[in-house]
Amino acid sequence: MATKIFVNLPVKDLKQSIGFFTKLGYTFNPQFTDETATCMILAEDIYVMLLTYAKFKTFTPKKICDATKSTEVLVCLSCENRAQVDELVSKALAAGGTTHSEPKDYGFMYQHGYQDLDGHIWELIYMEPNHVQ
Repeated sequence: MATKIFVNLPVKDLKQSIGFFTKLGYTFNPQFTDETATCMILAEDIYVMLLTYAKFKTFTPKKICDATKSTEVLVCLSCENRAQVDELVSKALAAGGTTHSEPKDYGFMYQHGYQDLDGHIWELIYMEPNHVQ
């Protein structure tokens, strides 16, 4: 059985976050969705659990980070090509997200990203296949 990854992120308004990520083309598993959480499908074995603050608090004794003021995690996703990086950033901006930097072109790797409605940073990269060994 392949290892699966579940990134858990607190969100202030679950419905608004679902709407935002739906506009980016993501889907959700209804089996793990209720008024306190949803399971966003990124890939076959990669999921993001968007959790209300109250639900998120049941998983940790620590204070929840305000992602608009502090960085608790950088989620980095690979893309099929440079155009997909730009397309996802454009969709995020149109859906109400922001960007925190200009795109970076390292020759072998292209990088850009966005901040979602709660300030979580999503980095998007395309790396030239012949560069990865």
